[in-house]
This record gives sequence, C-alpha cells and structure tokens, in this order.
Amino acid sequence: MPSPSGLLRNLPSIDSLLKHEQAQELARRHSRELVLEEARSLLEGLRRWASRDSPQEDEFAQRLESLPQQLESRIKERLSPLLRRVINASGVILHTNVGRAPISQSLAQSMIEMAGSYSSLEYDLSQGRRGHRDLNFESRAVRLLGCEAATVANNNAAALFLLLNTLARGKEVLVSRGELIEIGGSFRLPAIMESSGARLREVGTTNRTRVSDYRDAIGEDTALILRVHPSNYKIVGFAQAPGLREMAQLSRERGIPLAEDVGSGYLFRTDHDCLRQEPSVSEAVSAGIDLVCFSGDKLLGGPQAGIILGRRDLISRIRKNPLMRACRVDKVTYAGLERTLIEYETGRWQETIPIYRMISTPPEEIRRRAQRLRDSLDSSLYAGQVIEGESLIGGGSAPEERLPTWLLAVQPLTGSASRQERRLRQRDPPILVRVEQDRLLLDLRTVFPRDDEEVAAAFQLDPT
Repeated sequence: MPSPSGLLRNLPSIDSLLKHEQAQELARRHSRELVLEEARSLLEGLRRWASRDSPQEDEFAQRLESLPQQLESRIKERLSPLLRRVINASGVILHTNVGRAPISQSLAQSMIEMAGSYSSLEYDLSQGRRGHRDLNFESRAVRLLGCEAATVANNNAAALFLLLNTLARGKEVLVSRGELIEIGGSFRLPAIMESSGARLREVGTTNRTRVSDYRDAIGEDTALILRVHPSNYKIVGFAQAPGLREMAQLSRERGIPLAEDVGSGYLFRTDHDCLRQEPSVSEAVSAGIDLVCFSGDKLLGGPQAGIILGRRDLISRIRKNPLMRACRVDKVTYAGLERTLIEYETGRWQETIPIYRMISTPPEEIRRRAQRLRDSLDSSLYAGQVIEGESLIGGGSAPEERLPTWLLAVQPLTGSASRQERRLRQRDPPILVRVEQDRLLLDLRTVFPRDDEEVAAAFQLDPT
C-alpha cells in the first residue's frame, strides 16, 4: 500500500486544475473566483481523505481522474436553491412545514408579473398623487366583508402584536384562561403580549368562561378585551365560552374595544363538515367585533400575511404605529391578497382556491387516482394496495377534524420503507409521504393531479 505522502505527490496544483477545459468552461459560465474557491476546497478534501484513509493507488487515481467532474458537481450543488418545490403526498392540506396554503397558478402568475414590474403600490392613479399601500386591498375587503377598514402585516403574529402594542401598551388586556394558546415554534400568547407592552389579565377558567367573568374583571386599566380562537386544540366536555354578540354587547356597554384573533382566515361558512367548528371572519365582523385579525396563508388560501379588519379609527391608529413599517408587506403580497379576494368576490373561490378544491375532492376520485398509480408500480419492486384513510386540514386550523380519503400503501419488496421514504424526500422534486408499519402511505388529496406522473416515475427505480 503506498504511503499518503506518495499518493499526494500526484495531486495536481490549483493552477493545473483550473487550466482543465471543463474548469475553464465553468469559470466562463460563473466566475473564476467561485471556481477557484471550490477547487481549493475539493483538493483540500482529497488531501485529507488520502492522509486519513490511506486509499489504494488505483482508487486514488480514479478520484484524480474525475476531479473536473467533481468540481462541476460541487458548483452545481452550491448554486442550486435550497428552497425547493415539494410534492406533498402526506394528506395534510395546510402543512406548515411545506408552506401552508398553495396558491393557484393564475394567482402565482399575477404575483410574478407584479414582482417584475413597477406598481401602483403607494400611488393613487385616480388622483395622480401618493396613496397608501392598503388602498386596493382595503377597498375590496370593505366591500366583501362589510368592515370599515383593513390593513396588512407580514403574518398574523405580527398583526396581533401591532394590535396589542397600539391599543393596550402599558394597559390590561382581558383574555380567557382557555385561550392562552401556544402556536408553532413555542411562541406563546402571553409572551407576545409581554413583548407588545400589554399586561395580561386572565379571566374565567381553562374550560369555562362566562361574560360575567369579563365584566367582573374590567377595571380602570382595562384597554382591550381579546378573544383568541384555539386553532390547534379543542376543549370538549364540560366547557363553555360566551358568544360573539354578547361579548360585543359588553364591549359597547363598557366602551372597551373587543378584538378577536380568528386565526385561520376562514372568510365565509361552507357546507364542509370538517370546518363546522371553525369561526368565520364574516360572522365576527357582522357580530360587531371591533377588530378581527387572521392569517392569509391558511383557510383564506392566499400568500402569507396577517390581516386586520375593523373600525376605521382603530385601524388608523394601528397604521400610525411606528412598528407598522417594520411589519408591512411588499407589492407581491398585496397583489396576491387582492387577487385572492377577487376570487371570493366572483363567487368562484371554492373551485379556484387550491385548498378548497382539495377539501372538496370526493374520496372516490382520490381512489381512482390511487388505483392508477398502483397499477403503474413495477410489481417486481413494489407491492401496492389502495386502503381507506383520513386527511387532515392542518396548519392550526380545524383541530382534530378529518376527511375520509383513500391511501396508496406501497411496500418495497427489497429494502425498507424508511429507506425508500428518504430516497423520495431527497429526489428532485422531493416527495413527502408517511411511513406506517413499514409501508409508504400516499394520500393524493394533497397532490396536484398534474404531479401524478411525477409520483409514478419516482417508483420506477429500484428502492435499494
């Protein structure tokens, strides 16, 4: 076995590697500095490998011969975006880890067009002068929902923070103990309130809170009554919470604003059983709630945003908060939100917004697609079976609600299901599936039909 020092004598210099035709082509396509950096890293890695593992001479020679190809592969990997399109076959419709609500192709196109051009973001075309960036979105929200005004922050946590910081900084906010929620990433409502400068005053109990609990807690320092929808859990059994209208009446009687964080952005009631417990934005507005905030990328079906609707005077105060500038959204988000509201105005939203198409897809249609995919499997590599299952809404919406569906259960005949899951996750585009009892479970409810062939192609390869 040759010594490492003997092998390393054959290691080319940086200059000789850079003079290779393939390296020069890479430098022309990208930059010499990038190629030089990766070449140095590549040779240093090869030097460490030879010193540590003392490889055979022919093995080392093969690595030397493929240096230009290795260099190209490293540069390609380095320049490939880490944020990638994912095929979601998990059956979770609003999957927080993969971006919540997917938007429609037409909506995506309108956002692309806005990103690549100038816009009337803060220009009032009718008056020929500066306007405010909420103008177009607000006019549609007012017409659609009957509120007085609207504004937009970059997510619902920011919307709630702005609301609290503007109306209750240094003052008390009344919140039911059953609504002191924790959202994803360990962000807790009491912590958000503390950061905003508001002081939390808990009322009622975890499972039962009455209007009288709020009434008895109101004092000279009370600036706001806040209701928060527990969007990622349920309290069932011996439980009670006051209705919207009786809370609005208390707010008017005592002259204290009432705000509600409805969370998911479910604008209007539908006949979907899985959403029967979800509060709607339109109901909150019509009940007389002073301010309502919610997410844009959950059941609204649009881009990420935090939307605040309500009284004009309170919205005006929020807009004037210096922190509003730190939390505002860009022209692309406004374009996406306005286009989303247009779908609601036309009445087509349950057909055109992807998440509602997924929710509405009949189980039998999913079964037919799963059967077609099963029939395309290579029987020498996989055993497939179509079985009954359940889809989830997810994303902090409609907790514990499930939709009946059909799953394709795939058993690799060689290798393990966990190994195959990893291979699917690491392909381009990645495919996310579930693994149970050493089987891959695919729910096509959350797979766009246009991606069915892509999923089928992923199962044409040997799972080992």
